Amino acid sequence: MGRGEDPIWSQGTVGLIAARERGDVDRKLQSRLTVTRSMIDRLGLEKELHGHMGCVNCLEWNHDGSVLASASDDLHVILWDPYRYKQLHKIATGHTGNIFSVKFLSRDTVVTCAADGTVRARTASGCALWECSCHCGRVKRLASAPDNPNLLWSAGEDGLVLQHDLRTSHRCNSVYSNVLVNLINHLGRYAEAKCVAANPRRPYQVAVGANDFYVRLYDTRMIKLSKVQTRTPSSQMQFERQNVLCSRAGHGDPDNDIPKAAVQYFAPGHLSMDPDEHTFPKKTVTYIAFSHDGNELLVNLGSEQVYLFDINSAKRPALVESFIIQHNHGYRDGDGKQLPKNGTTGKANGTTGSNGTVDAQAILPERIRLLKEAANELVNKGSYSAAVEYYNRAIAECPDCAVLYSNRAATLMRRGWSGDTYAAIKDCYRAIKLDTNHVKSHFRLAKGLMDLKRAREAHECLLYFKDKFPKHASSHAVFLLQKDINVALDNMETQPDEVGNSAADESEEHLPTSVLERQLRAGALDYSRRFLGHCNTTTDIKEANFLGPDANYIAAGSDDGSMFIWCRRSGNVVRCLRGDESILNCVQMHPAMCLLATSGIEAVVRLWSPRPEDGSPEPRVVTDVGSAANANQQRMRSDPFEAMLFNISFAGGGERDLHSPACRTS
Repeated sequence: MGRGEDPIWSQGTVGLIAARERGDVDRKLQSRLTVTRSMIDRLGLEKELHGHMGCVNCLEWNHDGSVLASASDDLHVILWDPYRYKQLHKIATGHTGNIFSVKFLSRDTVVTCAADGTVRARTASGCALWECSCHCGRVKRLASAPDNPNLLWSAGEDGLVLQHDLRTSHRCNSVYSNVLVNLINHLGRYAEAKCVAANPRRPYQVAVGANDFYVRLYDTRMIKLSKVQTRTPSSQMQFERQNVLCSRAGHGDPDNDIPKAAVQYFAPGHLSMDPDEHTFPKKTVTYIAFSHDGNELLVNLGSEQVYLFDINSAKRPALVESFIIQHNHGYRDGDGKQLPKNGTTGKANGTTGSNGTVDAQAILPERIRLLKEAANELVNKGSYSAAVEYYNRAIAECPDCAVLYSNRAATLMRRGWSGDTYAAIKDCYRAIKLDTNHVKSHFRLAKGLMDLKRAREAHECLLYFKDKFPKHASSHAVFLLQKDINVALDNMETQPDEVGNSAADESEEHLPTSVLERQLRAGALDYSRRFLGHCNTTTDIKEANFLGPDANYIAAGSDDGSMFIWCRRSGNVVRCLRGDESILNCVQMHPAMCLLATSGIEAVVRLWSPRPEDGSPEPRVVTDVGSAANANQQRMRSDPFEAMLFNISFAGGGERDLHSPACRTS
């Protein structure tokens, strides 16, 4: 990747360093020097820390980065001096199950949670300070308030998110009110809380990930803590039946514990609109991280990709009512504002030609034109992933050119990775918003809708296309697409209607969600960016984190043992390092410098930092990132019991007409 895709590089890293040495760099500019593209390019293994006897499931830096904590299946926490590579303390936690999360209370005091269902606070000497056993399932993750280390939240597979104040006396019984969220009230008996995170700027905002693909952002100021209810199997069944009856009657949850205004849901649009939530493989949120400014959420989604959500300006999915074609009136954008039916609405993209398209070739900067031509050539060769990377780089530098979005959309539909078709539809909407006369974007939008089995929307879109571009209405590609749409619509009409009261026939094994849950899911907000290449199917503790205060880079572990690092601006992989011989789960960034700690299935912690600029190769670098990413995407699409039968080089996506407007690039 060229350095041009790094926004910091274009503003002069060398100049910033010189300014820092002169002492005239403010705090904001200083933070931009924490992680630069040059540092990422030189990132390599600095040291291996040995001392654990089992998998290292979690890592945590203290507030100034002077101590690194690691916790393991061996039931111990080790406090490390990361600069001298030595153990400071080895703490016997008293847990009887694998430790999944560790947080600092002070430099020599930590709190942990584990598979034994307990949350425990211990000093460096192992002295017990506090303990909670309110959970009745494995406790997977802890979160702490940055301005109050004594305030904690724990997420357990019993469906509970508990709030703990370590300054108050605690008794684990039904009298104590410390339940922030009870997911069982909304999802039924099989609900599990998998991860939790607190906003560093607004600690009253707590994000929760469960064993589904929704991220729930709660405003704790609006939620009254409730009591832990101990339920026998018979009382649990009675409770769920009451929940079902209340849901059918439209009364909401039986305990009404979460006000609707207190929570906002986020989910990738192509998943939140899928009517079948039980498709294989099962999607689970394995990790949530807030950006340093508290305005974004980074989510690692099991059996899917890494997604970035903008808390303040996220929009509804691209296929909800505000985006659907209004025939003879044009499109509406995500805010419901109608786009003009004719003319160019975005920034200058060139002049409109006689065929209704924009001559973008004449106005693209030379560097962008070369990137676009290289991408087009890769598409012609069938190298779709490489082509997407070139389009990503071009769009990162020239974000207001319709043809780049349209070409990337065509390439994504050809590649066919998970979520690619939906991402292509988003690109088509973006292209049309920039240039309402871009013919191929309109056709590709209809094609993408049909690929997502949205026949009615595709039909409306194609009708609008024929009306707006009559010269193209009789083309062979349009004829074939219309034929496919007609067949799909006929099948929809001939299928028997669903039974209106199907909820009444639900078995107790598949209880319906509550009314509130369904309302919140319907209002889920969509992602702003996504990052692809890693694989997350084997473990449910796999992390994804921002690198540096400005969050210009994203890092995550992978089932193939690699650490993937993406440029946040372009979404491209810029570095891939072998971090574990089996599975890499944890990636944690030092709070003040370019130093990463990673761990996984091996009983070792690895430290990574920029290596000397002497040209020596890094033995742990993965050179063929494209092949690794293709293999990972194939693995995530395959049944683990059948994966060995597939050719690992198969990229998927299916065959399409290379000569159709949906596939040709401009």
